[in-house]
Amino acid sequence: MLPMHTLRAALVAALALLAPALPAAAQVESTGTSYITPFPEGDVYKLQTYGDAFAEGLLAGLNEAFAGDARLQISRRHRNISGLARGEFEDEMRAEEAPGRETFHIGVIMLGIGDRVHMRLSPRDRVILGSNEWREEYARRVDTLIKTLRKKGMALYWVGQPVMRRYEANDPAQTMNDIVRDRTFLNGVKFIDIQAHFADEGGNFTPYGPDITGKRVLLREPDGVLFTAAGNRKLAHFVEQEIKRDLNQAKNARAIPLAGNEAEQKRINAMRPRPQPPGEDGWRGTVNPSKDDKAGQQRGAPEGSNELKADNGRITLRSVSPSGREESVTIDLLRPAIPSAVIALVTRKESADKPTQMGDVLAEDVGGGLVVQSSITPAGAGAPGGRRASPSLAPYYQVLIKGERLPPKPGRADDFSWPKLEPEMAPEPPVRRPQRAPRTASPRS
Repeated sequence: MLPMHTLRAALVAALALLAPALPAAAQVESTGTSYITPFPEGDVYKLQTYGDAFAEGLLAGLNEAFAGDARLQISRRHRNISGLARGEFEDEMRAEEAPGRETFHIGVIMLGIGDRVHMRLSPRDRVILGSNEWREEYARRVDTLIKTLRKKGMALYWVGQPVMRRYEANDPAQTMNDIVRDRTFLNGVKFIDIQAHFADEGGNFTPYGPDITGKRVLLREPDGVLFTAAGNRKLAHFVEQEIKRDLNQAKNARAIPLAGNEAEQKRINAMRPRPQPPGEDGWRGTVNPSKDDKAGQQRGAPEGSNELKADNGRITLRSVSPSGREESVTIDLLRPAIPSAVIALVTRKESADKPTQMGDVLAEDVGGGLVVQSSITPAGAGAPGGRRASPSLAPYYQVLIKGERLPPKPGRADDFSWPKLEPEMAPEPPVRRPQRAPRTASPRS
């Protein structure tokens, strides 16, 4: 057997190794199911935009969208990222990781104007735009940007690029959208696809479209890339929807028991309504009406709260024994009070603020400056485990967007397999001739 001092030393070493992991685990579990942290510093969320000229215009639209929301504080300037394909990308990432940078809770990324170029990996090595090497390197840099910002605990939203006027700009933009869509899905970052909201019925470029009020206005600049003021406001509308939905989800997560550390729990518990003192008016219910417990009364939940008050009772069962004597058995029914935090946790799936699946938008101009929009969400697009599958895997995306053909079903009109399988013919039952009725002799007159 090992000496006692050896066992003590081994136990101390194991605890020392596990100690750094405990705060990290508590920090991850404190957010629960909320995408945004439920406990920001000062109860105010700080938002920062990252990117190029796209992010600069989006910032103006976000300032207008969240003008009256006291929960959010938006940075006045965007963090400039010239592009993922540029040579300055590594320097910009090192500057972002430098100590002393202000931390934010929410980050919105939109870029790609300067990424329609060949990438130079070294002074001698260059990869061609759109090649497999270019795609792999661009995907690696997308991961680098996401991991750099996620180290600070930010909730990230990556906005895709719209349809461009010129094909030499639109083709690389669609390639970058495909790469970013897949990498954000793998990294657990929300991707906001805006393709259908700034295109015509055929998915092509159009400078005009409905604004947030439904009027048909100019949304794109003459260069066919950037947005006008109305376009930036409409662009911010779709980002606003995602952020507000997650903010409401984070608000609900604050009521979960044991969410946050001890200091946060004390701060939250201090703001909860307390039961009124016995001298004031209010509902009183008997918890235990037995004769032995004279003080078994408690006050109900305050008016306006979601707590269920205690509703204890007692039932007496009487029966007749074989000897003819009447016997009674008293049973206490305990129905304790249920806190509102437990009710909110159980009914979370029924909450109206639960994130819903975003679908594609179909727009139709009905004249008079009005446009009718309809959102189509494919059925069964959810992945196992509650995760959302990539939109590129949906059948409607493969058929209507990429133009691919689905495998035909046997016997359908588009089934051209050869040789054809002849269906088995069931033998027909023999036809029976109707029997003639026997003739009856007519009576002679």
